[in-house]
Amino acid sequence: MSRTRRSAGALLPTLRALRALLPLPALPPLVSLLCLLCLLPLPALQARAWSAEAAAPSSGSTSGAARVPAQPEASSGRTHKPIAFGARDLVAAAHPLAVDAGVRVLARGGAAIDAAIAAQMVLTLVEPQSSGIGGGAFLLHFQRDQGALLAYDGRETAPAAATGDQFLDARGRPLGFLAAVDGGLSVGTPGLLRMLEAAHRAHGRLPWSTLLDDAIRLSEDGFPVSPRLHQSIVVARHRIAHQTAAARYFLDAEGRPLAVGTTLRNPDLAATLRRIARDGADALHTGETARAIVDAVRSHPTNPGRLSLSDLADYRPRVRTPVCGAYRGLRVCGMPPPSSGGVAVLQTLGMLERFDLGALAPDAPDAVHLVAEAYRLAYADRARYLADDAFVPVPLAGLLAPAYLAARAAAIGPDHSLGTAQAGAPEGATAFSDDASAALPSTTHLSIVDRAGNAVAMTSTIENGFGSLQMVGGFLLNNQLTDFSFLPADERGVPVANRVEPGKRPRSSMAPTMVFGPDGALEAVVGSPGGANIIQYVTRTLLGLIDWGLDIQQAVDQPHFGTQNGPVTWLERGTPLADAAPELRRRGHRVVVIDLNSGLHGIVFNGVHATGRPGRFARHPGRGAWAAGADPRREGTARGSD
Repeated sequence: MSRTRRSAGALLPTLRALRALLPLPALPPLVSLLCLLCLLPLPALQARAWSAEAAAPSSGSTSGAARVPAQPEASSGRTHKPIAFGARDLVAAAHPLAVDAGVRVLARGGAAIDAAIAAQMVLTLVEPQSSGIGGGAFLLHFQRDQGALLAYDGRETAPAAATGDQFLDARGRPLGFLAAVDGGLSVGTPGLLRMLEAAHRAHGRLPWSTLLDDAIRLSEDGFPVSPRLHQSIVVARHRIAHQTAAARYFLDAEGRPLAVGTTLRNPDLAATLRRIARDGADALHTGETARAIVDAVRSHPTNPGRLSLSDLADYRPRVRTPVCGAYRGLRVCGMPPPSSGGVAVLQTLGMLERFDLGALAPDAPDAVHLVAEAYRLAYADRARYLADDAFVPVPLAGLLAPAYLAARAAAIGPDHSLGTAQAGAPEGATAFSDDASAALPSTTHLSIVDRAGNAVAMTSTIENGFGSLQMVGGFLLNNQLTDFSFLPADERGVPVANRVEPGKRPRSSMAPTMVFGPDGALEAVVGSPGGANIIQYVTRTLLGLIDWGLDIQQAVDQPHFGTQNGPVTWLERGTPLADAAPELRRRGHRVVVIDLNSGLHGIVFNGVHATGRPGRFARHPGRGAWAAGADPRREGTARGSD
């Protein structure tokens, strides 16, 4: 097959997305595609698809926006995944080699956090487009013998030299998304390694230096390029080609994306990981690697950034109190700000509790309508109030107050969509302008339970697909600063809570989540990548487990639908949800059918607790104490050490 035909095939998902965004008349598919090809130069097609919803929202307004979620990581189809069982422990992560690394650590008696570190170091190598040591993460850790749940915040921070107008052009207008992303300007201070190091000091069993062995070995010996990594390179090829180090690594000698099955070695990353194994996170935050990071950021030829050596040296992770709420007699816990994920999931569940979802089929129009309306209301509050609470007052108690959520839920009508919901007025709220910054789905999630019953739910990211495309020491740097609002205030001068400020952590949607029974026993560990859609993917999975009685793999497999507060409700392409479209349109939803690239990984307790109570989600008793599901939309798997 010629390179031209391969490139055209790779563009089809992008063309479909553009077809949904552009007001073309009803035409035969081939004619529609030809019209789209005439509208834009070929190299610009994908950039437009990536940035169509990313550049416009940075103005800070969601009013009336017909928003379709950006998908910079290409779809790679669906692959059936069987439910996995473990007698003692389980690892569910985004790549089989990462799962293998985590399982080997558990087999040696390692703790859940030890396995998480081993798996994440391998993901830095084999899933570089999604996460890595050049990015950040949020992590929930449950210590069973103490009944203690902690939230670890390894979110990137804005450099000390950052300013509120750094993503504006000379005329005060927001930069186009990719104009801001590729280069040094978007790079925040990485936080993943320092966060993992802090969690390991508190909860680890095995020596830090041994946890990087698999990642070092694979970096030196090589690993086969997977279909998903190949397709991600295809989609980002034109961006990669303009970045020297990234092009040298991800493209072949003729400038083509590395083929599936190509053995890819990364000796630079192996050397970096050896220093980290020896010196810990200081190996990245100080010394030669830190100098190389700062040099790459500040000396970028077209888009230099502001990161400094002191930013790296001074970075500190935060240990926070998780946000928790009740739903159907269970306790659901997630990440607090600066992530919006935990709050938005809890708000959605709190609003839905007044509806008998269990009486509805999961894919029925009634169910889709009710859940989508709750999303609209939660996302309206998210845009107005959620940001780094070290810089702005976040009315956390007010947003989660049962009376407030009941009042918000009363706005959900059975027969007509809200369209674009307005933010509420929770107790303790400060007046801010709405923010609609793009949150793009280039992220990964892992869920782990060890033989002692300790658990980790960690979502990590470099933000956009391949981050900023700046490669240092064998790893990619994040573009996390573009999670801030590009405009610091609206046209009236009212500030945006999620505006850029020095040292601030950009708002996130990451939602690592754990569910506990009324006795405090762990019932479920779940999370997903997916940008701002993470909130919906996690909520949908929880509803599947709690309201619809699904097992964990069935819950993960469910077709997706959603909205980010606007008239558009999207349904996942190639699923039975398309049957709900006519009725949803009758109720005022503007329906768009698209690919939705979650990467859910979940674990549930499948046994009997010490009290004699069966696990709340124990759908397969006798087949293992734990059960896990891996998303069929990505390459992840789940496996235990037994």
